[in-house]
Amino acid sequence: MRERTRLEQMIKAVREIEGGARDNAELVEMGEAEGDEGIVTEAAAALNEIKQRVEKLQLESLLSGEADNCSAFLDVHAGSGGTEAQDWGEMLLRMYVRWAEKKGFKISVLDRSDGEEAGIKSATIKIEGEKAYGWLKSENGVHRLVRISPYDSNARRHTSFASVSVSPVIDDTIEIEVLDKDIKLDTYRSSGAGGQHVNTTDSAVRLTHVPSGVIVACQNERSQHQNRATAMAMLKARLYEMEVQKREAEKAAAHGEKTDIGWGHQIRSYVLQPYQMVKDARTSFENTDAFRVLDGDIDGFLEAYLAHGVEKAEEKRLGNG
Repeated sequence: MRERTRLEQMIKAVREIEGGARDNAELVEMGEAEGDEGIVTEAAAALNEIKQRVEKLQLESLLSGEADNCSAFLDVHAGSGGTEAQDWGEMLLRMYVRWAEKKGFKISVLDRSDGEEAGIKSATIKIEGEKAYGWLKSENGVHRLVRISPYDSNARRHTSFASVSVSPVIDDTIEIEVLDKDIKLDTYRSSGAGGQHVNTTDSAVRLTHVPSGVIVACQNERSQHQNRATAMAMLKARLYEMEVQKREAEKAAAHGEKTDIGWGHQIRSYVLQPYQMVKDARTSFENTDAFRVLDGDIDGFLEAYLAHGVEKAEEKRLGNG
């Protein structure tokens, strides 16, 4: 049913574009024949909007990977640097939450470890929506912030780092086998804002996949059983993402390419002082309105990464030809 709904939406969008293009082209001809500049201008503006919509659909058509239609788990981990880095971690988390809210996606906080003074040490959220993973998978990596620190009494410029990890919420169409003997289970008491949100039992769950060393945790559900089920879904998602990255690395190595997959690679810089600039190291796409980007306006970066992948594939095809 999900696949049917998705295809119906695609067909509807294409038919709307075809109808809009035809109607507005006829209006342009009519306006030119009658010498009505107002009609021509209005129809031309509508055609330009349709063109932008077509370009958007072309990009979305590239999200054809096995898990691209899935929802996503997103992890943010503050780098070393204490309060400054932890504050940057929370700024990044807010950026993705704001992006998801603008898309109308559902957001759930699954795990959160707050910093001593401000910000977060780490956090895991679930973003539920069409193609959430397909869009966000390009955010895997290290994000760098340059600013005058609000926590430095001498108002010096600081550089902070935080890492982002995105993995798909695995559905029934993708099989990931995890053996019970490979899992270490730890339970602990949930932390929260107080009142009804703080459990009086050890209901929070931490799972460690011993062979890979992957650790996931969940504390937002009421019972240990629910938290374990959610943590298991997160673990399968992380293992799937690791396998995808391994395949991509092997494919890149086979073609003699340098791969930028991995935690140690800085993918984007956010500069707030002495000037404003957010620039992606992989695509060279940039935006001079840094605060708008931090408020969730990251579509330009996501689209540029998709388009960059198409350009690389075309270059490879021509080279082989």
